[in-house]
Amino acid sequence: MRECFLTLFFSGKSPRASGTIGSLVALIPAIFLVQFSSQTLFLLAILIGGIAVKQIDIYEKEKQVHDPKEIVIDELVGMWLALSIAVGAIGFSWWVVVLSFVFFRIYDITKPSVIGKIDKKLEGGLGVVLDDALAGVIGGFSTIIVLKLIEFIQNF
Repeated sequence: MRECFLTLFFSGKSPRASGTIGSLVALIPAIFLVQFSSQTLFLLAILIGGIAVKQIDIYEKEKQVHDPKEIVIDELVGMWLALSIAVGAIGFSWWVVVLSFVFFRIYDITKPSVIGKIDKKLEGGLGVVLDDALAGVIGGFSTIIVLKLIEFIQNF
């Protein structure tokens, strides 16, 4: 049961791009949930993130490895945060979905600035989840900025 949760229904077992596959799997229920309430999606991401921290700690101790690639529940947390922030600010559209996904993946893969420091310095489940959560928050705000800039240019 723990492995199903941490690998997001085993999507993390993908031989290639497990983080991207996990993010896509996470996006499917998020698209439906966010249309009802972006706040609910945001709070669910935080709740799942808190549960994931503890479960990752247990898993890492059992497997004797830090941040195994098959764990992608942290991608769900980041993806849901990015989408809920962007939709909460500017409403639902497919552009919001696509840009939230793209920006989250860019920040999660490249780990710029503080995201990278968290990834390297924080051990255990907290480090695994927190860098993705921050990538999601920054991804959500990046989506808002880009779409607002496009809107401004179109109306100029």
